[in-house]
Amino acid sequence: MKRIPRSLALIGAMILSIAGCSADRANAPGTRQPLAPRVLAASDQDPSVQDPSSPKTDGWVSGLSNPYLAFEPGRIFNYQAETDEGIETTVTEVTRNTKTIMGVVTTVVHDQGFLNGSLIEDTFDWYAQDTDGNVWYFGEDSKQIDHGVVIGTEGSWEAGVNGAQPGIVMPASPKNGMSYQQEFAAGVAEDMARVRSLSESVVVPYGSFSGCLETLEWSPLDKGVREFKFYAPGVGLVLTIEDKGNIRDELISIKH
Repeated sequence: MKRIPRSLALIGAMILSIAGCSADRANAPGTRQPLAPRVLAASDQDPSVQDPSSPKTDGWVSGLSNPYLAFEPGRIFNYQAETDEGIETTVTEVTRNTKTIMGVVTTVVHDQGFLNGSLIEDTFDWYAQDTDGNVWYFGEDSKQIDHGVVIGTEGSWEAGVNGAQPGIVMPASPKNGMSYQQEFAAGVAEDMARVRSLSESVVVPYGSFSGCLETLEWSPLDKGVREFKFYAPGVGLVLTIEDKGNIRDELISIKH
């Protein structure tokens, strides 16, 4: 899942070892036309990522019910991290708004990043869930802000535009060692993820959790940068560890 302000940041172009995925090509969203899988160049290929294939997607459901995201409409997640620059706060709101992309009705999630109380990034992310329970990421509209002025739109992309394709941001049934592409917009957004554990224990200001999913996330666009994320079933993302363990971005509260 894309997180700001420091996140590493297809239906047919997904790079994965997701158990149970069909070798058949998936249909493009909203159509009956198949999309060919995208093959990563050898220089981009992570050793843990298997040869590309396409999951079989029969359709879409309304809203997002995957328990590892817990994206119920109206929920607001608050995260906080202490960095060299100061206190970074992220507010993630699952809105009741939708956006249709490639024929698929996506849920709009609003992320705002603050540094020492000042807004530094404002992002709208677009997610949709298929009938199997996988949550797909269809892009984002991201703005970097300095003293109230928009100074950039780095990381913005939309599936179906300029060859960009959606990816799976949260599998329906994560399994140890599973690798998958979360997004693909060449040179803009190429995040990958791998499942490391399904039984982690995590303590953050919001509470103590067991049986957590741990993922490793990286991107060929940010070589050497790694994030470890922990998701509690029914709660969602509770912790992100960055900068070789020096930064803990922790869940502080959830509002409904």
